[in-house]
Amino acid sequence: MEEVPQGCPGTGSAQAGRGASCQGCPNQRLCASGAGAAPDPAIEEIKEKMKTVKHKILVLSGKGGVGKSTFSAHLAHGLAEDENTQVALLDIDICGPSIPKIMGLEGEQVHQSGSGWSPVFVEDNLGVMSVGFLLSSPDDAVIWRGPKKNGMIKQFLRDVDWGEVDYLIVDTPPGTSDEHLSAVQYLSAAHIDGAVIITTPQEVSLQDVRKEINFCHKVKLPIIGVVENMSVFICPKCKKESQIFPPTTGGAEVMCQDLKIPLLGKVPLDPHIGSFCPVGAKADSWEQTGRCEGTHSRPRWELHGKRR
Repeated sequence: MEEVPQGCPGTGSAQAGRGASCQGCPNQRLCASGAGAAPDPAIEEIKEKMKTVKHKILVLSGKGGVGKSTFSAHLAHGLAEDENTQVALLDIDICGPSIPKIMGLEGEQVHQSGSGWSPVFVEDNLGVMSVGFLLSSPDDAVIWRGPKKNGMIKQFLRDVDWGEVDYLIVDTPPGTSDEHLSAVQYLSAAHIDGAVIITTPQEVSLQDVRKEINFCHKVKLPIIGVVENMSVFICPKCKKESQIFPPTTGGAEVMCQDLKIPLLGKVPLDPHIGSFCPVGAKADSWEQTGRCEGTHSRPRWELHGKRR
C-alpha cells in the first residue's frame, strides 16, 4: 500500500510540506508549494472504477457496539441470497476490522492481479475486502494517523477489482472521523445511494446518532433510514419480551418521527444472531431467531425501485 509518513499533516493543512514530519518525504516540495491542495486525481480514478457498481450504501453508527458490522454482514448475505445479484462488502473500519471474523474469513489473504487487488469471496456472488486481510495476525494493532487511513481507503476504492457489482456495502467505523470523510469525498463523484444508520434504543446511543445525522446533512449524504438494533430481548424458551435497553426517550421510533427520517425496522437482541458471528455463519434459518419488526408497509426496503 502507499506509504504516508507518520505525523503527516495532510495536503490541505497550513503545515503541509513545512512540518517536522515532512522532512525526508518525497512530496515535501509539492505540498509546500500548495499544489498538493489541488483536487485529488484519485477522485476521478475512483469515479471511473465505480462505474461498474450500481448501488453504494454506507452503514454508519454513532457508537461502537451497536451491531453495525453485524448488520452490514447480514445485509450483504441477504442481498446475495439472489444468486443473480453481485454483492461487495468493504470494511473501512481501519483500526477495528471485524468483518473478516463475522464473515468467517479470518486468515484469508488478498491477492494482487493485473487488474488490482482481488477480493476474498464468501460466495460466488459475495466478495469482501478489509484491512484485516493485510495484517499478519488478527491481534495486530493498526496505529495510523488520518492521512494513512485515507490512503488505505483510497486504495480500496480505486484498486480492488470488484468486477460488475449490484451493491457495494461499506461498513464504517463508529462516529464521524477521517474514514467517513474520505469515503464520502471519494464516492460522492460516483454517486452514493445513501447511508443506513444503526442504533440501540437508549438515549445515550441516540445522542450520537443525532450527531451522525447532522454529519450526513453537512456532507450532503442521503439518509436511507435508521435501524434500531437490540430493540427487545425475546426469551428463547418462553418467548417473553424484555427491554434490556429501555427506550428512555421513545427510542429510534420517536427520534425518526421528530427528524422525519424513515425507521427501517427493529431487530431484537437475539442469542441466535449473536452465536452466528463468532463462527462466521449466516442466519440461514430465521425461524430460529426472534421477531424482526419492519416498520414499512413493504417487508423489505427498496432502492431505486428494486425490491429485495
